[in-house]
Amino acid sequence: MRERTLKITNETGLHSRPADLFVRTARLYESKITVFKDSKSADAKNIVKVILLNAGKDSEVRIVAEGTDEEEAIEDLGRLIESDFQIANERVRFE
Repeated sequence: MRERTLKITNETGLHSRPADLFVRTARLYESKITVFKDSKSADAKNIVKVILLNAGKDSEVRIVAEGTDEEEAIEDLGRLIESDFQIANERVRFE
């Protein structure tokens, strides 16, 4: 199990486009990925659940990954958040 706590610094928080990028990135990995905000948690691969966390600007989120590619998943999601959702994994597809 790997985990990382990060601060959401972009203006819209983890909503709409950022949430979409976050979920699409999480879906690239086989590991079970859960995101926590305060006492709430959500499956990182479910956009509705992620948006319902209401992780706005300056919120802290904790990402926990469990599985064969957990380290890569944590690194990739961390890079996405730290870049204010500007640097997405090149494998993320928009359909």
